[in-house]
Amino acid sequence: MMTIKFATQLKQLRQDHGMSQDQLAEKLFVSRQAISKWETGEGTPDLKTLVTIAGVFGVSLDTLILDVATNQAPQPDPEAYTYNPTTGLYTPRYGQMNFWDFLAHFWWLIFPIGGFVVWMVSALQ
Repeated sequence: MMTIKFATQLKQLRQDHGMSQDQLAEKLFVSRQAISKWETGEGTPDLKTLVTIAGVFGVSLDTLILDVATNQAPQPDPEAYTYNPTTGLYTPRYGQMNFWDFLAHFWWLIFPIGGFVVWMVSALQ
């Protein structure tokens, strides 16, 4: 479950950028008391103001609200994918398959197996 960390993130980002509550309030066209309420968790800004705050600090909304780094690549599910070192890519795993699934994935095997059966029958005669 993701927890909202807006209050702590706002304070941290403001301090990291060397801004006072008054300076941030001027940029957002709100009062210093509004900034104080947001930082203590007593209130939250509207969506338009959140987007403006994210723009002022140069972060995404995910980073501002949830403290989630958005520049991390999503990790594939190890149950659903396997790493192919030859290509350097993740390929889907084949789970349990019935005959029709097998045939759909490996239809091309019909030709070499059919050729082998024809050769074997002709060799036995």
